[in-house]
Amino acid sequence: MQNTVQNYDVVVVGGGPVGLATGWQAAERGHRTLVLDRYGFFDERGGTSGAERHWRLQYTQEDLFRLTLAARPLWHRLEHLAERTLIHHIGSLWFGDVDVDTNEGRIADTARVMDKLDVGYEWLGAREIERRYGFTALPDHYEGFMQPDGGTIDVRGTIAALYGLGQRAGCEFRSGERVLALEPDADGVTVRTGRQEYRAAKVVLAAGGHTNDLLGPLGAELDVKLYEMPLVSLRRRDERADFPFWFVFQQPTDEDTNLFYGFGRNPWSPGDLVRLGTVFEVNPLDHADRATGLPDPRHVGRVGEWVARHVPALDPTPVHTSACLAALPGDPGRQFHLGPVGHLVPHGEHIVVYSAGWGFKFVPLLGQICVDLAVDGRTAHDISRLSPSALREARP
Repeated sequence: MQNTVQNYDVVVVGGGPVGLATGWQAAERGHRTLVLDRYGFFDERGGTSGAERHWRLQYTQEDLFRLTLAARPLWHRLEHLAERTLIHHIGSLWFGDVDVDTNEGRIADTARVMDKLDVGYEWLGAREIERRYGFTALPDHYEGFMQPDGGTIDVRGTIAALYGLGQRAGCEFRSGERVLALEPDADGVTVRTGRQEYRAAKVVLAAGGHTNDLLGPLGAELDVKLYEMPLVSLRRRDERADFPFWFVFQQPTDEDTNLFYGFGRNPWSPGDLVRLGTVFEVNPLDHADRATGLPDPRHVGRVGEWVARHVPALDPTPVHTSACLAALPGDPGRQFHLGPVGHLVPHGEHIVVYSAGWGFKFVPLLGQICVDLAVDGRTAHDISRLSPSALREARP
């Protein structure tokens, strides 16, 4: 390890999408910024696996809904600066049992929030969903909505854009450098890695499933659950068949949540495959390093069974399979942990945490909020319900 301590205004731990968005925007605001990643930038072991993510405005929780509305102009700015389209508006179709309460929300309640916020959508019954989008044999009581502003996010294009803009703004990036410890004190934070010691006025901890590895020695532990969820690529039987993003809400079974989703053909891809997955919060991992990258064969089979019954335009036999590491809050209503940890650890006001949840749709906004909190100590956005300080009261 080198003996010279290097000083920064902001050190970001974790080079995933939120870490990259934070590094770029901190450097853009004139702060000397360093982003550290234990693997490598553009590596997908930390959880940002797969080519696409769901873009949507709608949320059952109004505060999160307002955050997606706030994120939309920041995505437009990111696309303008990167000179490439990152969000493709193929639509967001939610359907199924409208009153079932799921980890994605509830259809009926979400429609009421869309009405309140004047966000347009079209309500559809089971037969109309089948006619328009090629599903079949849906239960008669299934209903839902099409929200036309939704769609799919180009994940790898977004990460490349954030990295490039960060470089242009003067942000420093160091890969293959694992952070071993954070040591906050009255004046800032010492960041210790296997190679070097850094000194930061503020640290943004965006380390995904490894967040508790660094908070634990400080006496705090966020309520985060880790899962490996399958990604299944299927071939279209008809090259003319295409889909919006879709998510089906169903009553859980005894074994899993019974929730499936799928994408259309990616506009940036030359292939004819489409990707589907499940949101089964079962068989949690006890540590992120236990992730194998291999999907549960039973879950892959469940995707094939659902497709065989309800999506005749797809061949249910998988062409490719993989698994995505998902770090999710133990409380599904929370969505993610975001904020300083001053109420959790001594001198934690110098550490801002983003951890857990399906956060890709918020990426440029989360980066902005993390910089706001680290540099200014406040943000204009309502994130009070997401604060990790709320965990102290909840813990026994």
